[in-house]
Amino acid sequence: MNSNSTYFDTLETRSVDEREHALFSELPHFLSHAKRETSAYGELYSDLEVESFNSREKLADLPVLRKTELVDRQRKNPPFGGLVVDNDNEVFKVFSSPGPIHEPQGKEPDFWRMSRALFAAGFRPGDLVFNTFSYHFTPAGAMLDGGAQALGCTVFPAGVGQTEAQIQALADLTPNGYVGTPSFLNILLARSQQEGIDTSHLTKALVSGEALPDSLRQEIEEYGVSILQCYATADLGLIAYESPAKEGMISDEGIILEIVHPGTGDPVLEGEVGEVVVTTFNRTYPLIRFATGDLSAIMPGQSSCGRTNHRIRGWMGRADQVTKIRGMFIHPLQIQTIINKHDWISRARLVVDRDGHNDRMTLHCEVSGGVDQSLADEVAGTIRQICKLRGSAEFVEFGSLPDDGKLIEDLRSYK
Repeated sequence: MNSNSTYFDTLETRSVDEREHALFSELPHFLSHAKRETSAYGELYSDLEVESFNSREKLADLPVLRKTELVDRQRKNPPFGGLVVDNDNEVFKVFSSPGPIHEPQGKEPDFWRMSRALFAAGFRPGDLVFNTFSYHFTPAGAMLDGGAQALGCTVFPAGVGQTEAQIQALADLTPNGYVGTPSFLNILLARSQQEGIDTSHLTKALVSGEALPDSLRQEIEEYGVSILQCYATADLGLIAYESPAKEGMISDEGIILEIVHPGTGDPVLEGEVGEVVVTTFNRTYPLIRFATGDLSAIMPGQSSCGRTNHRIRGWMGRADQVTKIRGMFIHPLQIQTIINKHDWISRARLVVDRDGHNDRMTLHCEVSGGVDQSLADEVAGTIRQICKLRGSAEFVEFGSLPDDGKLIEDLRSYK
């Protein structure tokens, strides 16, 4: 990395053919490593000569690994379902995301490869980074922390919540960079302005965990903050990131990205919408053809910024009922668990929408007559316990919810 360069490294500007050759020359060795060093891939690939899998066409013959299967494997073989290399010394930390899904952090610096996205967003050695992602249970805070430190930045681990204390820290520490969700950044900037606090020192932000609609980007930029976004998951690390050109999201150099038909796992034609499937070259936690459940599409051509990797259109919905709210995934199983804890709820649906630039979730509960509305607070407490997020409950008439099997309905629009 040259901090005076436009690019993080020369990998970003290599030719398409050079990149494909490098990735698919490495793939057979990586598959052999995963098959040899993990019990799960030893089982999955027991009948395969993985040394011959050296092309996109051959890669597409491998089975897709879905999160439902990952959860099931972890439940049967805790904590990682046999997908982490069989060496206890390789895992530095263990995290747990809603599902639950357990994620390892290996010992290598920048385990989730986040420094590339930070560099593209303008972060450089010596910057003070105000990190408002969670450091508790889920790895989001650690993901950006590791990337920033690998880049040579200093990190303030603000974490989530405590808005007033964060505003004071923002004033006292005068960081020049922010990482977190865009909606919380907007709250910090607006409240600071209301209280007469100068935030002109904050000039750049890398955001993730929720959508960044154009209207919210514009509001934040009016405070003098240059804001770019990245697409990452706790399992895979960095998948794609924006460059200053803001022409889609550029695939990370450390992965193979596919867009596939959600039902079959077969690649779609370029430009078609499908499910994002990713293969990482993480030797501690190999994930091969891992289905994210997110929908996107490959964009034609290359970015005007000079980076030559594939670009995707960003998040275009879900291939399943799982949704992401304020950086946390919410699964249908969690909603069913909430229903089961209150036997007077006959059926329920979590409705997700937006209040301004903030996500809002309301559990619509079908109840028979005679249920006290005050019990809504009890349900709200269960929502927070199970989902790790605040939500409200609203009682509706028995039989009024659609009988379509949906437990989550996402009504958010980002136009």
